[in-house]
Amino acid sequence: MSKSLQAIRGMNDILPEQTPLWRYFEGTVARLLDNYGYRQIRMPIVEFTELFKRSIGEVTDIVEKEMYTFDDRNGDSLTLRPEGTAACVRAVLEHGITGGGQVQKLWYIGPMFRHERPQKGRYRQFHQIGLEVFNLDGPDIDAELIVMTWRLWGELGLRDAVKLELNSLGTSESRGRYREALVEFLSAHLDKLDEDSQRRLKTNPLRVLDTKNAETQAVLVDAPKMADYLDDESRVHFEGLKARLDAVGIPYVINPKLVRGLDYYSKTVFEWVTDKLGAQGTVCAGGRYDGLVEQMGGKPTPGVGFAMGIERLVLMLEALDKVPEELSRQVDVYLCAFGEAAELAALSLSERIRDQLPNLRLQINAGAGSFKSQFKKADKSGALYALILGDDELAQQVVGFKPLRGQGEQQSIAWDALAAHLATCVVQG
Repeated sequence: MSKSLQAIRGMNDILPEQTPLWRYFEGTVARLLDNYGYRQIRMPIVEFTELFKRSIGEVTDIVEKEMYTFDDRNGDSLTLRPEGTAACVRAVLEHGITGGGQVQKLWYIGPMFRHERPQKGRYRQFHQIGLEVFNLDGPDIDAELIVMTWRLWGELGLRDAVKLELNSLGTSESRGRYREALVEFLSAHLDKLDEDSQRRLKTNPLRVLDTKNAETQAVLVDAPKMADYLDDESRVHFEGLKARLDAVGIPYVINPKLVRGLDYYSKTVFEWVTDKLGAQGTVCAGGRYDGLVEQMGGKPTPGVGFAMGIERLVLMLEALDKVPEELSRQVDVYLCAFGEAAELAALSLSERIRDQLPNLRLQINAGAGSFKSQFKKADKSGALYALILGDDELAQQVVGFKPLRGQGEQQSIAWDALAAHLATCVVQG
């Protein structure tokens, strides 16, 4: 096949047999966020490149190596969004919806783009659900974000598969003091650092803390700890967060090496990690970014948020066999009609049933075919029941009702009683 007729490496099609699980996951998250009072915002996938350089930081891996950037026909430098927070901040500033201290609780969903080496659960076009809160600066809102994700893991059956890690990065001032101490320490052990950590030492030294290199990790055992450099405000904030998580009963571990890859984070940072996808990986991460709005030209505005990767969480649901059984079937009921008169009656009958049972997944055979071929299609659809309408049924104004899964004999159901029968057998279980 021609290369031009293949998907770009790391940018994948989500096929019809995969989308039911995606929709289930997305719908579960959307319903949860609605219940907590969050509102959806939708931003463009393309922004001016300067937005990400200004927010993420020019010396980060994302800006230096991973962004999809191009010049449009007007000569403007544009970038496919590599993350959602900067775009969301741009949107709330542009439309003034956080002005005057207005609290905004927002969430979004969609594709992000980074030119990384594709691997399982990590792609060049990947999908995230993100959440951002503005103008709340206490530990209670940080706790709410974590409590919501904990509830989500419970609804999805994933609580036993994830672990919460916490840290505090302090304010920019206390983090600056810590950065100086860390650089001084690591510079004295430069020969023991891996090449990537040596580069980060000059550009983004806190990122050395999350290196996967064993020799560098051995050096970090004796490195200065962030907790020793926290300012009083950040320490009180962090203790308040832990107290709230303790009150709800959410287990966590303090990871002093936990940092975020983006420059704008401060105070609370957290990650939900799992070892169920091979090597330990992050499925949801976030934290506080109280200086970002001001950094982008707005007035000082507290902010906090998180993002979760849909691909990884879908993989977890599959790996742990947490996919609801009903997702395996396309339809609930499959209507087979034989003969032109029966086909016309089937169309009218099916629409009447849909009026009465709007949540019923009913498929009518399109294209007719023999009795054998229609039943083969009905069985392949995964339907629980087949409805049969031929000349005899048409004359008596009944349908044959045949179970396709499990035990049960075929019976005849009057048209007027069909919706009630289906409601009992399918909709109500």
